Amino acid sequence: MEIIRGKQASFMDAAALTAVTEDYPSVHLDLGTGDGRYVAHQAVAQPRHFVIGLDACRENLVEVSRRAPGNSLFVIANALDLPGELDGMADSLSINFPWGSLLEGLLLADSPLWASLRRVTRPGTRLDVRLNGGALAEAHWSLETGAVQIRRMLIEQGFALRPAEKLTAGDLKAFPTSWAKRLAFGRDPRAIHLTGLRQV
Repeated sequence: MEIIRGKQASFMDAAALTAVTEDYPSVHLDLGTGDGRYVAHQAVAQPRHFVIGLDACRENLVEVSRRAPGNSLFVIANALDLPGELDGMADSLSINFPWGSLLEGLLLADSPLWASLRRVTRPGTRLDVRLNGGALAEAHWSLETGAVQIRRMLIEQGFALRPAEKLTAGDLKAFPTSWAKRLAFGRDPRAIHLTGLRQV
């Protein structure tokens, strides 16, 4: 799989990934990581755990990946077709404020995203999905109906979910991503958090 550190791209195989993560008790995978600030924040906040951010846009990751902590890694890939090196790696997985093809993948029953998610997770993996109203509106869904649909899809894929939680503008301001802060001060700061565990 392709990884990036600053402007330098290279490739890492499964054996090398195992070597860099084996001393950590858990691995967190963040899909559609954007500029990578969430990954860098999590890596600093939890130095004993390993955090991987994945996004298809390499340009957004140049700055943060250059100075990211040693317990983090940035992968260049499409979330709908995750690299095989990540199979079974994730103890926890996050998808924060998806839009475009990643959001569409969560909404559609026949999306290739589901096979990717099942490959990189395993029973017991924690999942956090945070949805925002503006992105769902662009996909022609309301925040509420979109969240219900995505919740239904996740349950069908074997995830046991807690009741959905509404996020306030204050919650978004405090959340460690650039996009959350833009949402908090934007025209539509509504968001919903879905969380649960993969059961099967």
